[in-house]
Amino acid sequence: MVIVAQPTRLPQNALMTENKPAGSANVFLFAVIMERLPGSDRWATERWEAKGIVRDASAADETQRVIYADDRTEQILFPGLTLRLEPREAEGYYVNITSTRPKVFVMWRMDGEIARPVYITASYIEGVGWVDSGENVDSVALPEDLLPLIAEFVAEHYRPEPKKEPRYASSKDKGVASRR
Repeated sequence: MVIVAQPTRLPQNALMTENKPAGSANVFLFAVIMERLPGSDRWATERWEAKGIVRDASAADETQRVIYADDRTEQILFPGLTLRLEPREAEGYYVNITSTRPKVFVMWRMDGEIARPVYITASYIEGVGWVDSGENVDSVALPEDLLPLIAEFVAEHYRPEPKKEPRYASSKDKGVASRR
């Protein structure tokens, strides 16, 4: 007889497993501003970084466009990125909005000579995961009008895990942790 462990749903996280349809109030369109700067050392002729995000009100077929350029820098606006609030990322949103500087994480990849943003998230945990996996990630300030919307989402979907009682080794175990 084979016993298969079934995942258990904790009652405090039941709300985090709900799925909302696309186009719901938890989906926001943004455009990302990427900036090309001169390289800071003799091996790199240029470097890229995300400078900010703005609400995207562009036409659906609009592609990136240069919004500022001089002899040293260039800023390009990339429309059409979606910030979707997912219940499974509620803890990451909580960590982000309770930090001293809430931010949006922008994952970007080189596409020829241009750094193109690929994904954006407001989840601190997801953003750090991208960094840990070796992706190019920059953080930009979270738009002020988005903060109360994320806070409302977190209040609805995030329930902290209950505190567990610490287990201590008995004096009979001579300092070895308990295997209960």
